[in-house]
Amino acid sequence: MSTQDVQLDITGMTCASCANRIERKLNKLPGVEATVNYATEKARVRSDNVSIDELIAAVEAAGYAAAIPAPPASDRTAKDVPEPDGELTSLRRRLVITAALSLPIAILSMVPALQFTNWQWLVLTLAAPVAVWGAWPFHRAAAINARHGSTTMDTLISIGVLAAFGWSLYALFFGQAGMPGLRMSITLFGTPEAGGHELYLEVAALVTVFILAGRYMEVRAKRQSGAALRALLELGAKDAVLLRDGVETRVPVEQLAEGDTVVVRPGEKIPSDGLVVEGASAVDETMLTGESMPVEVGPGSRVVGATINDGGRLVVQITRTGSDTELARLGKLVEEAQSGKAPVQRLADRVSAVFVPIVIVLAGVAFAGWALTGAPIEIAFTAAITTLIIACPCALGLATPTALLVGTGRGSQLGILIRGPEVLEQTRRIDTIVLDKTGTVTSGVMAVSGVHLVAGVTKGELLRLAAAVEHGSEHPIARAIVGSVDAPEPAEAFAAHAGFGVQALVDGSLVIAGRVEWLRDQWSVRVPADLAEAIREDETRGATVIAVASDGEFRGAISIADTVKPTSREAIARLTRLGLTPILLTGDNPGAAQAVADTVGIETVKSRVTPAEKLEVIRSLQAQGKVVAMVGDGVNDSAALAAADLGIAMGTGTDAAITASDLTVVNGDLILVADAIRLARRTLGTIKGNLFWAFAYNTAAIPVAMLALLNPVLAAAAMAFSSVFVVTNSLRLKRFRPLPGPTRSNLVVAAKG
Repeated sequence: MSTQDVQLDITGMTCASCANRIERKLNKLPGVEATVNYATEKARVRSDNVSIDELIAAVEAAGYAAAIPAPPASDRTAKDVPEPDGELTSLRRRLVITAALSLPIAILSMVPALQFTNWQWLVLTLAAPVAVWGAWPFHRAAAINARHGSTTMDTLISIGVLAAFGWSLYALFFGQAGMPGLRMSITLFGTPEAGGHELYLEVAALVTVFILAGRYMEVRAKRQSGAALRALLELGAKDAVLLRDGVETRVPVEQLAEGDTVVVRPGEKIPSDGLVVEGASAVDETMLTGESMPVEVGPGSRVVGATINDGGRLVVQITRTGSDTELARLGKLVEEAQSGKAPVQRLADRVSAVFVPIVIVLAGVAFAGWALTGAPIEIAFTAAITTLIIACPCALGLATPTALLVGTGRGSQLGILIRGPEVLEQTRRIDTIVLDKTGTVTSGVMAVSGVHLVAGVTKGELLRLAAAVEHGSEHPIARAIVGSVDAPEPAEAFAAHAGFGVQALVDGSLVIAGRVEWLRDQWSVRVPADLAEAIREDETRGATVIAVASDGEFRGAISIADTVKPTSREAIARLTRLGLTPILLTGDNPGAAQAVADTVGIETVKSRVTPAEKLEVIRSLQAQGKVVAMVGDGVNDSAALAAADLGIAMGTGTDAAITASDLTVVNGDLILVADAIRLARRTLGTIKGNLFWAFAYNTAAIPVAMLALLNPVLAAAAMAFSSVFVVTNSLRLKRFRPLPGPTRSNLVVAAKG
């Protein structure tokens, strides 16, 4: 058996301590490296020579259940559609019933005027099902944990509820509380000098209700926080129109194979990644890039599965299917990020693992301390129960994973993929950002960047002549010129001269286009001195200049260059405002590099740099004490991306670059890099805020509880609120918005292959 990466769905966990125990159990197996995430209820396991059955058995030995995840919705038949969330439904039913029973318990216990003769026996009748059936999930989990020699949050709750209920039974049957005429009232804040009440039925009932309410809201919030990933994975088409031998057949999308040809009509989803072989249309890539403007595609354009055909009929040849598609890969990246653990979360896990037994000891210390000082036994009992209930470390376990779930989910909606939680810490520390030029700051596509005209010739006329003569060439420079006009005119007698230029007859006139030297030496075409100087300046800046002549007369020159993306200047400004120093790093010539840097506002430029030298530049900056982010899109950037403290890849780039990166900007727009860093920093800030609240809450609450200054009912409410607060605070990340800015460039997202 070889090394394998396995994901397991875990059921039965009730707190971070459960996840920590399963993780320890799995990691005890030889050759196993496991991470268990309480928020996602999943385990990621990397193992050598360990079967899946052995992994599942290890989880079951810890007292929980594990299973291989069900296939994506698109891979299942209609009868396999999942039922409504069983855990939520069960929790909701249990919460409603226990709340209905507990309301009269609370009223009778708190309002002496309503306490009729023998009212306490009615309260016992109502409280018994709450303390036993209502709190059964906690009792069951505590029993399973005890059988395996461990304790969790459920242990604290179960002990607290059973102690309160058991004490009340003792007082009713063996003490004076069962006598007619009993009167009692409740104060939320107690005083050590006052005697406690003998009955704690309202404590057992209300603690159960509050904890169930907190658990219900927690589970519902966890489902919401993972909704972005589920929505992403469900975006794909369910069926496709397969074209074979001229016959169209509708088939399930999972039956498609590489090389198949499909028909996509207006309004339909493209079923899988592929190459347009026929037709022209506009494709809505909002789900992939976040951009609302459709992208024009035609024969030769690559399209991505799950995007929507907004225009004409397309015939697409499938190049990727199933788990190899762009959508599946994005989903995998998001899920990997959500399943990981940041260093701060590992600290919280360790604290949770030892916290519960410490709390049990502290509860015993509180009880013994009050009893030894001669205080009424009720005071000692109140202090012990309150300590058990208020100290549950659930908020600690939720602090990091819930924020990570929501942050990465929101990122995926915006076209920002965060590879793992450890990336977040790096975004806070970086102070220098190194940017590759081609494909990152610039579009990476040749386009007309300037036109130089002789007197009497218009720009439109010059481009018309050049496009007509270049229409027969397949050279990238020719395509750039042809693409600058709407409809090139027909030309005759086309001839290409490799390395020099082209010639053709346009409207009966001989038109030649090519290098200035070729026109001068071969065709004796004279270039005016002022235009010759302008041409030299363009060439110094890295542009390729094509001179155009008609019937032996020079008509003008067209400069072709890799154009700066429309949003790059604003993107650099935003990165600077985030406290980052931008550096342009390119293998291009100094003139071209400096021209781009001047355009976008970058002061430091390093040009004519080889891939190996790019790596050296990164390491040199790090040696100077800089914390470096690298942004790139090509294979030549891979080593630098991997070496940088934070690697950011353009999603329109190569697989090698994306694999080596920590962050991926799907649509290839540099302006989104600033948003990616802002989102990552916001997510990290939320995690730290959650952890501060969780640690501060437990640190402050336990001494108050041990001093018997808090009623157990209020303690239960506070404990439930702490967990709900952490999850709700994390859900605020769903409101993250990119900064408003200029209209972003429409880039066709190429399927990587």
